[in-house]
Amino acid sequence: MLPTIECRDDAIVMIDQRKLPAAEVYVTCKTAPEVAKAIKTMVIRGAPAIGVAAAMGIALGMRRSKATGTRQFTTEFQKTCDLMAATRPTAVNLFWAIDRMKRAFADAAQGGGSVAEIAQRLEAEARRIHDEDVESCRSLGAHGAALVPESARILTHCNAGALATAGYGTALGVIRAAAAQGKRVAVLADETRPFLQGARLTAWELVRDGIDTTVITDNMAGAMMRLGSVDLVVVGADRIAANGDVANKVGTYSVAVLAKAHGIPFYVAAPISTVDLDTADGDRIPIEERSDREVTHVGASRLTPEGARVRNPAFDVTPAQYVTAIITERGIARPPYAESLAQLVGSRQPAVGSLS
Repeated sequence: MLPTIECRDDAIVMIDQRKLPAAEVYVTCKTAPEVAKAIKTMVIRGAPAIGVAAAMGIALGMRRSKATGTRQFTTEFQKTCDLMAATRPTAVNLFWAIDRMKRAFADAAQGGGSVAEIAQRLEAEARRIHDEDVESCRSLGAHGAALVPESARILTHCNAGALATAGYGTALGVIRAAAAQGKRVAVLADETRPFLQGARLTAWELVRDGIDTTVITDNMAGAMMRLGSVDLVVVGADRIAANGDVANKVGTYSVAVLAKAHGIPFYVAAPISTVDLDTADGDRIPIEERSDREVTHVGASRLTPEGARVRNPAFDVTPAQYVTAIITERGIARPPYAESLAQLVGSRQPAVGSLS
């Protein structure tokens, strides 16, 4: 399992995903603001990983607090939560993790816990969020592998692997689980402009695992489908609305439309924490707009002329009508998603098989 993020020597250490695949560099965060900066600047990225990082950052911040009374400690805790919440708006896992930390704080405080006891409770909750994410990805992968034929060419977009989670991955978790079962899988990885998560991160992970991997430019996906080179599509998600609309890395919508046109199954793999039943549909999902420079430059080299306007939405929304099924650690949801997702979210035990 890739060491995406871990606590080490009173600090949080995470692999710097901006440097891959050229260099395997690790960033050490010793304060909550440093963790928030790492999330915002995409040292760490991927919805589940962002949630884990936020929880660990909150716990780190409160462990380093100098507050002696619960009132001051509570004020600092709320500021730290607000700091994390302001990093990236689209991935609902971020806010899910913050809410879990708030509940842990409230439970400890209401129980009469001291500042030190509350801080310990927060650290324990952050560890649980981390460990649960790894286990949910493995369960999700096992469910998803059942959808993969014995021999399959799988297209994926962006990176939804170990690097996007606490470990193992969502979309890549499905691929890893299928390969572990002895299925013959080959992956077409969209490069995923402008941040190139597919070319840099997905390909790096899969090559390390010895899985047959071919990188294609984003605008090749339709041609590959027309040539019969794609059997199914598996992608991750940053937020799934109650009706099954899916927010994921920009370009996902185009892939989904192409898959529908070619009769190819389009699967979304995400943990239950990515399902947002409070958001009715995709039109209500906030879409992060990132720096122009990610589009205008590759490294120090400028690609576009001065004076040309640039748009850089980091995500798009794929309507539920294009989604064949949504794979979670509790089972597989199928249309109508308003019913199947609500059932999975309300389930306390992992489901076996599919809901329809």
